Amino acid sequence: MNATLITANVLVVFTFFIHTFAGDREYQKIEPEIGSAKRFRIFWTMGRGAFHIVSVDFLFASIGLTLLNFTDYFKETLLLLNLLALYFLGYGIAFLTALIISKKFTNIYITMWQWILMLVISVLIYFGNP
Repeated sequence: MNATLITANVLVVFTFFIHTFAGDREYQKIEPEIGSAKRFRIFWTMGRGAFHIVSVDFLFASIGLTLLNFTDYFKETLLLLNLLALYFLGYGIAFLTALIISKKFTNIYITMWQWILMLVISVLIYFGNP
């Protein structure tokens, strides 16, 4: 077993659960009131749907990484691990880009630390690749 890949695996599983359940609870706090303009309810619902599309991404990444770590299910592990590393690198860059182009607030890059987590996972997968 590869400790670096197992660490990445644990982080991805953790990310899935926190994103899906705690993240949704936080997202519900900004739900527009029932009497709000329909377009605000549509925008919020669309955002929540997109939020949970990412939850499914993390779920499948968790499953894939678990299979790669603990089974011989896949033949092309090197390729798949490189793709997963790029996948999380892309997430990290996308999140960081969103912060860069958004209106700033104090400690934005630390308060919104998810981009760092995605980059850490990417690096762990890349360097844990046998």
